[in-house]
Amino acid sequence: MRPLPIPKYTIRGIELWGFRNMDQFRDYLLSEDGVKIGTLVAINAEKVLTTERDAQLRALIKEADYKYADGVSIAASIRRKYPQAEVERVAGADLWEALMQRAGQLGTPVFLIGGQQDVLSQTEAKLRSLWNVNIVGSQNGYFTPGERDGLFERVSLSGAKLVTVAMGSPRQEILMRDCRKAYPDALYMGVGGTYDVFIGTVKRAPKAWQKLGLEWLYRLVKQPSRLPRQLKLLKYVFYFYTRRL
Repeated sequence: MRPLPIPKYTIRGIELWGFRNMDQFRDYLLSEDGVKIGTLVAINAEKVLTTERDAQLRALIKEADYKYADGVSIAASIRRKYPQAEVERVAGADLWEALMQRAGQLGTPVFLIGGQQDVLSQTEAKLRSLWNVNIVGSQNGYFTPGERDGLFERVSLSGAKLVTVAMGSPRQEILMRDCRKAYPDALYMGVGGTYDVFIGTVKRAPKAWQKLGLEWLYRLVKQPSRLPRQLKLLKYVFYFYTRRL
């Protein structure tokens, strides 16, 4: 029996895929049948608000193939707007690790982009050690505009099927868009600061905090300077409670 199609839901004009959980998403993207091609972009409340004033980011997100609920507020918004929806938050860092583990099992060629060179090197070493990931190339995030075409050629010649880019938004979305034009035969994933989290340079909230949807509060406690940034999210809270989703 053929699997049911994955539903899609719209939040503030952004169409998101409605995967039930991370395992379903991972299996859809990467399995023994092959790798889906396209671009993954994690969506949270902050990114939704940014698209309302940033036309470039709005266009980049619209072009992406797989937008998913990275933030707990987005998953909650989908369930509020669409009561029948069975959608869980899929944290980008967790999805990346799940894809890396699966890639190691299947021998899927991986290209890593972004981060400082020492972080990138440690990430490569840990991926090979943990899951025997087939890393066919890498590039730190400190390259000049004139070196971009050379990077795109390296990605193409490597034969990578999974390309992950840790450069922050919107730089990573711009790079993925442009690299995909040069080499469309891969799955591109923007991962922000995931490499730092993976090697332990940056500590994520404890699992209990994550399950309660309080990672944002944990980061705020650790970094009080984030308060102005968090206060801006009150606009999204307004959207949520007034059902302007």
